[in-house]
Amino acid sequence: MKSIIVTGASSGIGRATAELFLEQGWTVGILARGADTLNAMAKAHSNAIPLVADVADPDAVTGAFQTFAEHTDRLDVLFNNAGVFAPGGKIDEIALDAWYQTVNVNLNGMFLCAREAFKTMRNQSPQGGRIINNGSIAAHVPRPNSVHYTATKHAITGLTRSLSLDGRELGIACGQIDIGNARTPMVQGLVDAAIAEGNEPDPTMAVADAAKSVLHMANLPAEANVQFMTVMATTMPYIGRG
Repeated sequence: MKSIIVTGASSGIGRATAELFLEQGWTVGILARGADTLNAMAKAHSNAIPLVADVADPDAVTGAFQTFAEHTDRLDVLFNNAGVFAPGGKIDEIALDAWYQTVNVNLNGMFLCAREAFKTMRNQSPQGGRIINNGSIAAHVPRPNSVHYTATKHAITGLTRSLSLDGRELGIACGQIDIGNARTPMVQGLVDAAIAEGNEPDPTMAVADAAKSVLHMANLPAEANVQFMTVMATTMPYIGRG
């Protein structure tokens, strides 16, 4: 049975992805801060391992990966997904707390989880595995008033490239999925804000289609890797946006 840890597994893309992998028979470490949600998911799926942790807390991340190792002797895939979109604005309007929160979750959290996954994959036998980072359309072109989010997502592209290079000789593949306007609570908030301002919201797509794309990346044989994948609502303004 293959195994995966999904961060941000209690809602949105993370939850949809975790539930798809559970349905496919994988052992799934579901990592998030919400213990009640994770425990409910684990109660519904015997192959789910709840890992209650804040990805921005180094000790909590280490503990979560250690707990996962107590249940299975191998980590095949990390879906490094947890992220936030703090209140935005022009750079001089963004509260420093919003900047620090975004960096702590979207960048530091992904670094910490990738670090633990890389260490696990490097030391397991047979050596190797796969890390899939959740970037964003914002990893390439920004939304207005999102300098904090955009900066962290551009950084994830650098993280992905570095992990791919450093993991090459160890059998550790790393790829990035850039998802545009999947109907998560975060995207719904942007839609609601656009409507409230009298603007036409961007098109969206089903979150299940993002999850299916992660499953495709995870199921590839060790000799193949999706380095970068963009999956998005067909008519959203991405081409021509930047």
